[in-house]
Amino acid sequence: MIFGRGRFRAVLGTFEAAVHAQDADEAERAFERLTRGFGKAADAELQAAGPRLSALLGQLPPGPRAVVAVLTGACVERGADPLACAPAVFAGARDAFEQAAVFCERWAAQGRGELPDHEGEGLEEADFERIGFEPVVAWQSLPQFEMACVAMLNSPRVRREVPGREELAAAVARVAELSGEPFKCLTYALAVLDDEPFVVLDRATGAGFALRASGVGDNFQLHTLLADALIGRGLVQGEAPSGEAVACCRDQAGMVPTTGSFNLVGADGEWIWNEGKPADIPVVDGVRLVVLDPPAYQRSWPAGRFFPGMTGEVVYDHALAPEESAALLARVAQPIR
Repeated sequence: MIFGRGRFRAVLGTFEAAVHAQDADEAERAFERLTRGFGKAADAELQAAGPRLSALLGQLPPGPRAVVAVLTGACVERGADPLACAPAVFAGARDAFEQAAVFCERWAAQGRGELPDHEGEGLEEADFERIGFEPVVAWQSLPQFEMACVAMLNSPRVRREVPGREELAAAVARVAELSGEPFKCLTYALAVLDDEPFVVLDRATGAGFALRASGVGDNFQLHTLLADALIGRGLVQGEAPSGEAVACCRDQAGMVPTTGSFNLVGADGEWIWNEGKPADIPVVDGVRLVVLDPPAYQRSWPAGRFFPGMTGEVVYDHALAPEESAALLARVAQPIR
C-alpha cells in the first residue's frame, strides 16, 4: 500500500505546507504522492481532507487547481462536507470558464478555425504565448471543473445555500455560446430545481393538480415521476411506470426500460421534450405549468436519474378547484407540432 495508517494525513499536511510556503518543488512532489495514493485512503481521511483541499484551490496554479477540485469532489462523494467545499470549487470553476471564454475569443480572432479538444489535440506549443498560458490551461481544465461542480451540486443543501450558481451558470453559458460545446452536465446541474411548485393540467378531463419537484435532472426523469404521482394515485388515466422505474428515478442505482405515459405540453403550446430540463418549462402566475395530452406515439427509454448522485422526487400536494383548473386551461395554447 502507498498509504499506511496516518500516511495520507501526513502527505496532505506536507502538500498544504508546501502550497502555503509557495515551495513549488516540494508541492509538486507531495501532489504526485497525494494523487497516486488517493484512492487507497480511508473514508474518514477523505472526509477530513475535502475542506482542507478546497481551501488550497485559490493558491494553486491553474493546472493542479483543476485536479485538486476533482479530488475535492471525490472527497465529497466519500462523505466530506459539501457546504465547506463548494464555495472554493465554484469560484475556481467560474474563473476557469471566464478564462476559457478569453481563450475562445482569441482563438477565433486569430482565425484558427475549429477549437482544439480539452486534452490538447489541435494546440501548438506557441499557443501558450499567442493566446496566454492561463486561458489555454483553463480551456483544458473545463472537464475537470465540470466534474467537480456536479459532485457539489448533488447536495440539495449546496443547491439551496451556496451562492455563486448564477454567476457560474453565466460563465458556462458564455463559453457554450463561443465554443458550441454545451457542457450539458454542468448546465443541467446548475439549473436543478428544489421544492419547485408545478401545476399539471389534464386536458382530457380538465382536472388540475399541484405538485412540487426537487433534484430532478431532466424531463425524462420528471415524466416518470409525474406519471407515478398522478396515474399511480388514480388521478389521471394512463399507463403507470413500474415501481422499479420510479425507484431508479428517485434514489436507486441503475436504469430500467419504461414507456412514456403522456405527451407533455407547455402553456405556450410547445412540446416539453424529455431531453430538456424542468427549469425550461414555462411559468404561468409564478408556477411552472405542464399540460398532459395522450402520447402522440409510443416512446420508450431507460428510466433513471440524469445525475446518479442526486436524489429526485415529485411530491403530490393537492387537486385544484375545478374553476381554477378551467381558468388556467383557458390560457393554454393548443399544442404546436
